[in-house]
Amino acid sequence: MNTRTPADLEAALADLAAPVRLLFFTRTFGCDTCVPARRIVDRVASLSEHVTVDEFNLVLDKDAVQAYGIRRAPAIAVVGEADTGIRFYGVPEGHELISLVDAVLLVASRDSGLSDESRARLAEVDEPLDIQVFVTPT
Repeated sequence: MNTRTPADLEAALADLAAPVRLLFFTRTFGCDTCVPARRIVDRVASLSEHVTVDEFNLVLDKDAVQAYGIRRAPAIAVVGEADTGIRFYGVPEGHELISLVDAVLLVASRDSGLSDESRARLAEVDEPLDIQVFVTPT
């Protein structure tokens, strides 16, 4: 079980190797979880001067929604020098907050941590893949 504290998260983000943008997608009406999700995004950004937040409206900012492949709100795209395709939907609370911070660290490092063998196998993939991980509290 991962038991990191807020101080641990701040320490982890203190020395990011590169800037990271959290692109937050929201909607004004019909999104009860958008405000709590934005609070968490702002909290993560407050832990490092290298993390910034840009907000987009799911209905009004169609170009950004399409460019980042966002399907619903709230959504968070974790973007560094390039877009790695990491997305979070919903409110990243509890263990999901740790996953969000880990995603920021991963994007900032510019290294997936994959073995050479895994990289070679992935290089053979010749069509887009959409990998989704669903998390529910137990």
